[in-house]
Amino acid sequence: MASYTSYSTTGSDISTPRSATPRSASPSSITSRSSATTISKRMSVSGRRMSGFNPMAAVDTSAIEASMKMASLDSLRGYSADNYGTITQYRTTDYVPKSHAGGYQVLREPAWNKGTSFSPDDRASKNLTGLIPHVLESLDTQVIRAMRMINSRSTNVDKYLYLSTIKAANTDLFYRLLIDHVEQLMPLVYTPTIGDVCLQYSTLYTRPEALYISIKQRKSIATILRNWPYPNPSICVVTDGSRILGLGDLGVNGVGISIGKLALYTGAAGIHPEQTLPIVLDCGTANETNLRDPLYLGLRQKRVSVEVQQQFMDEFMAAVKEVYPNMLVQFEDFETEKAFKYLERYKMEKCFNDDIQGTGAVVLAGYIGAVNLSGVPMEDQKLVFMGAGSAGVGVAKQVMEYYTRRGLSEQAARDKFYLVDTKGLVTFDRGDRLAEHKKIFARKDNNGHQFSTLEEVIEYVKPTALVGLTATFGVFTESVVRALKASVDASGLGRRPVLFPLSNPLTKAECTFEQAVTWTEGTVIFASGSPFSPFTMKTGDSITTYYPNQGNNVYVFPGLGLGAILAKASRVTDAMVYTSAAALSGCLNKEEIQMGLIYPKIQRVRDASVVVAREVMKSARREGVSTLPEEVWVEWEEWGDVALEAWIKKQVYDPQW
Repeated sequence: MASYTSYSTTGSDISTPRSATPRSASPSSITSRSSATTISKRMSVSGRRMSGFNPMAAVDTSAIEASMKMASLDSLRGYSADNYGTITQYRTTDYVPKSHAGGYQVLREPAWNKGTSFSPDDRASKNLTGLIPHVLESLDTQVIRAMRMINSRSTNVDKYLYLSTIKAANTDLFYRLLIDHVEQLMPLVYTPTIGDVCLQYSTLYTRPEALYISIKQRKSIATILRNWPYPNPSICVVTDGSRILGLGDLGVNGVGISIGKLALYTGAAGIHPEQTLPIVLDCGTANETNLRDPLYLGLRQKRVSVEVQQQFMDEFMAAVKEVYPNMLVQFEDFETEKAFKYLERYKMEKCFNDDIQGTGAVVLAGYIGAVNLSGVPMEDQKLVFMGAGSAGVGVAKQVMEYYTRRGLSEQAARDKFYLVDTKGLVTFDRGDRLAEHKKIFARKDNNGHQFSTLEEVIEYVKPTALVGLTATFGVFTESVVRALKASVDASGLGRRPVLFPLSNPLTKAECTFEQAVTWTEGTVIFASGSPFSPFTMKTGDSITTYYPNQGNNVYVFPGLGLGAILAKASRVTDAMVYTSAAALSGCLNKEEIQMGLIYPKIQRVRDASVVVAREVMKSARREGVSTLPEEVWVEWEEWGDVALEAWIKKQVYDPQW
């Protein structure tokens, strides 16, 4: 019977075999015993080594755990990816008309609720007695209370959330706040705060504020559109979350952009809030953080192919035309290639892209003003664009039109532009495959030379203007900005450099206002995408305060949208977009001109929107796309801008009791 050596679980000792060794043994048995002793010692050493052995030491348990967690979150795993059902709704939604509503029905509908401003008659007729405090307040008093609460919040996201609760409870109060305190609140409602909100949207979510259209429900888009509680919206902002600001693919979390943008349509241009519709198209996401987040509200799957996304977009546009044929569609924050493709594909529909056309128009408006201040003749202007995505190319195309409308050929105008991406100056012979949208500005005159850095490009081009749309903080370094100034100084006396770091939010800005002023000794003509504070600089015995310009799209898109809606335009033409920029550039008053500004003060954004809308309407008329009755145009053409502006102001929403 064989004997076995047994090891303790701790490996600290070895037990001897249970069979005893005979007292007398032959030499061979002695040898055998000696060998056994040697083996026993070796096994003893081996046992001690095994005592520290952990069989799981080489296993990445955290990776296994993460993989299993991901698998458990993937509720769509194993199902067919291309079978789509149709939603059947068995009843229409019944809405209580405002005239019949009473009690909490009134207080819980933000469009009807006036809070403590309800009159005594309203309180009696609408059964509100005792449901609100026994005090009669003006809207102004409510604004004071709300601002005190906003100012008590410690972070911008907290302030945004408080504003959202007001918006959910009392629409008029929210927009009165936004209109009266636009300089303070616009950065909370939209950029830069909206970027942080979008990153956290699934965590911050408390109630629906938009239409969330999943590609899994692509056969029911028309049904979903009809579920929106307000009939016949005039404008929607739609995104698929694939490229939110400079933050990348945020999936369904990008809906915050649509919500914030439409708040500005109302606050800055007076489009009635009940006429606005925020939409997100959920095609999945490439964002691994979202896919691993158990609270993520979107489809937990990789973004579907570009071809399938195109089909989904076709179906969406067809459903919009069916359900809301008069609604203007604004595309927002789509990936670059899709953004250009969609804009071209649907150009005969009632739509536009703010990232491409709106950004281009607002930068063009600022550039027109900057050229007037720069002292650089038109023939000497050269522009370097750092960033060749949808925004960069869209802006360059808009600014190029400034030159063609002043007599330059298209080729001569295009030759003024030098686009730079992550690989350097965009040229045809660079050796890489250029995206289609970059080819319009790709250079042919570089004689085989390639310029891989921004500094090299500036040294080669000697530009008069530098525009940044890179979503990369600090890419305009001191050496870059000083090189720009040096090239402008060398071209003639009294000339000033134009510097537009346009990326949002602040964490993505190419440089700050203080840096731009300091590095150019105060000569810079500056416009940014995010807001900066004035900067005071001491030079010798003099102290000078410099005022920044914010090239914010809010100066253009609300007025452009309002003009297209009021003109009942069948589509948005390139001429209408250009006209919006030209109109904005002419909106400055005497004080703003003397301050060296190239945009109106943000407090006057509603005034600017009226002017932009007026000129867009007239452009729609000239382009033959306005479907307004002929008789109204006859009247305006007799009495001019005064009559048209008065009519526009009667159409817009301005909350006051």
